[in-house]
Amino acid sequence: MALSASSTVGEWLDHPVGGRIFGTVLEQAGASAEALAPARNLPLEQLVTLSNGQFPAEMVDGLVAAYREQAPDDADDAGHAPAAPAPWAEQVTAGRFAGQTVVVTGAASGIGRAVASRVAREGGRVVAVDLAKQRLDELAASLPGAEVVTVAGDITSAESVEEIVRAAGDRVDALANVAGIMDDMGAVHELTDATWERVMRVNVDGTMRLMRAVVPGMLAARSGRIVNVASEAGLRGSAAGAAYTASKHAVVGLTKSSAVMYAGSGIQVNAVAPGGVATGIQVPTQAEFGGARLGKFMGNIPGVATAEHLAASITFLLSTDAVNLNGAIVASDGGWSAV
Repeated sequence: MALSASSTVGEWLDHPVGGRIFGTVLEQAGASAEALAPARNLPLEQLVTLSNGQFPAEMVDGLVAAYREQAPDDADDAGHAPAAPAPWAEQVTAGRFAGQTVVVTGAASGIGRAVASRVAREGGRVVAVDLAKQRLDELAASLPGAEVVTVAGDITSAESVEEIVRAAGDRVDALANVAGIMDDMGAVHELTDATWERVMRVNVDGTMRLMRAVVPGMLAARSGRIVNVASEAGLRGSAAGAAYTASKHAVVGLTKSSAVMYAGSGIQVNAVAPGGVATGIQVPTQAEFGGARLGKFMGNIPGVATAEHLAASITFLLSTDAVNLNGAIVASDGGWSAV
């Protein structure tokens, strides 16, 4: 089989020539083939976009050139290889959020930024929330003509939550609870109080506080949509450490409970459970026991999505198009939950 930039990471790693070349490059970069297990189904060229500069386009070009030099017979057959599927392209729906105010947490980077950007480009007034003020300002500057109100605050703080509500004004039509932090993949016996408390405070307490703050206004308006970002770790025990897994199971429970509590009130509460996503979330150094244990399951991940892929799922649930969905936990994971 001939390899190209559109061949998947797995095809490169499994090829007798391409695998040797790729392995050498990874070794020089201080990485390993095992670390790329979640990205096996991604075209090699997509790593450029998803790696935040760690896998530049020049590296892909070098790999392809080295492969053609060392396997010229294979390279000659490249023109007969099946064409790669057309890449997904975001389809903005003009006016979908016109006249609506949408609060998005974690909006300075990753999934939150992609959600805030898409809502703004679809006509919504966005209240963008994050700790990183400079990156929030950059988001607003990247959307000329859109109405983006930035709030640099901590969602676990009562004062910040009050500021968010004030910034939103009289009515919040939708809330996207995206902000979250990762653990170190540690098992219970490796877990520190500091890690447990921090993960729970952001992932669970922060989510609850924002929901609690916006629900009264939604009840008064008899309308509102809340979308919480859970995780594949909220559906299984093999996707993250004990703290993160427990926190995302709690988000799933909070979502389902709220869907039942407010059914018939005009409020819909749903969640999205992402699988592997290339985002700016910081992953601490992996715990020795838990990291090694969980590494055995990472090969089950069908692929790594982009933040824009997740934004497509989340903004659908934030919109009135999700009219008949309540209490749903949408596994936006490329099929991981079906494995």
